[in-house]
Amino acid sequence: MEPPTMRRIIASFGVIYLTWNLTLSAEDWPQWRGPNRDGVWLEQGIVDRFPADGLKILWRAPLGAGYSGPVVSAGRVFVTDRVAEPEQLERIHCFDSGSGEAIWSYTYPCPYDGISYTAGPRAAVTIDQQRAYALGATGWLHCLEAASGQLLWRANLDEQFQIRGPDAESNRMPIWGIAAAPLVYDDLLILHIGGRQGACVVALDKLTGRERWRALDDRAQYSSPIVVQQAGHDVLVVWTGDNVVGLDPRSGRVHWRSPLPPSRMPIGVATPISSGSRLFVTSFYDGSLMLRLDPDRLEVEPLWRAVGPDEQHTEGLHSIISTPIFLGDYLYGVDSYGELRCLEAATGKRLWEEDRATPRGRWSTIHFVRHEGQVWLFNEKGELIIAELSPAGYHEISRAQLISPTLEQLRQRGGVCWSHPAFAQRCVFARNDNELVCAELASPAAASVGVTK
Repeated sequence: MEPPTMRRIIASFGVIYLTWNLTLSAEDWPQWRGPNRDGVWLEQGIVDRFPADGLKILWRAPLGAGYSGPVVSAGRVFVTDRVAEPEQLERIHCFDSGSGEAIWSYTYPCPYDGISYTAGPRAAVTIDQQRAYALGATGWLHCLEAASGQLLWRANLDEQFQIRGPDAESNRMPIWGIAAAPLVYDDLLILHIGGRQGACVVALDKLTGRERWRALDDRAQYSSPIVVQQAGHDVLVVWTGDNVVGLDPRSGRVHWRSPLPPSRMPIGVATPISSGSRLFVTSFYDGSLMLRLDPDRLEVEPLWRAVGPDEQHTEGLHSIISTPIFLGDYLYGVDSYGELRCLEAATGKRLWEEDRATPRGRWSTIHFVRHEGQVWLFNEKGELIIAELSPAGYHEISRAQLISPTLEQLRQRGGVCWSHPAFAQRCVFARNDNELVCAELASPAAASVGVTK
């Protein structure tokens, strides 16, 4: 038999390397906005445009209503929902990510007294070290064993931190309920909940639920906390109902604060985003604020603020649900009525505006995820879009229907899909008020080597 040539040996090693690399690059989406809470998806072996006949749906699973997006970890998908009849219940579900088969569900009574938009829980589940942390709209917090759904501990944060108060004047519960996704930092579980007596932000021992620290007398809003690097320190950034605040995540000590009082009510939903020394927040009524993080000291200063005269005549970016993204020295996000905009990050100057990515309408939404040189957009009509965003404009590459809009989250304009999807295992996982779906996103090369999920 003829000995293998060097070309054949190299080709064989190339196939082995491709298979190995594709397997290694598969990753999870274990919390709000991905592994690093930054809306970045790093998997390889992904399609660069959708098939002509649309997305391949691998499975569907029935689900109730809810705003919380799915998360994916260790071959499981976690999501929460609500049922209202015959009893008001919040539910935490775990599905097999490959088949959609239900693995377990945890259900508990949860009346939505005084909470508007009652479709269901808002906060995405957070997975850490085989534990699932699920925070409901009224403040019920559960720590469950991720594999089995066994209860490890739970807390009624409403009672423990006196969120509601005895009367309307002292009530600290946000009108749309508690929405910020739990954040794990070392051995702590950090929560933005708006409790009284200095408990707007609290840290619990992630293994026991015991209180470790509390901070701030601010009102809560809906924005999830993040951790950034500043002056050689980890800084916990929380956008509360009154301020943008930088805290020591280990102790809750305040490093800095930048006042941002709301003109009407705390309504900030978008997560703060950072790039280098820039930190950005955006609100539907109160526009944009760009802060500069001092690289040498734990201090901040405003770079620019942009606010229009009303919700239809806006400056900068008046976003409601969508979290914007930084791409280099530019910022991309969705304005109050669905206008996709590009801003110069240094000044807030608008470079362009575009209305093809999502239908125009009050609170119209897009969720942005960066993947290599492209941006994946999931709009409120349940469409998934691959696009390139640059200062020169919006270039749409491919678009496909992923899931149908449904009515419980918003009954206007034929329903919406407002929940953030998860990107993991070369698939996309998305939910509406009726179902959870998984669609294939592997490239033909990845699919041909039989990559397991």
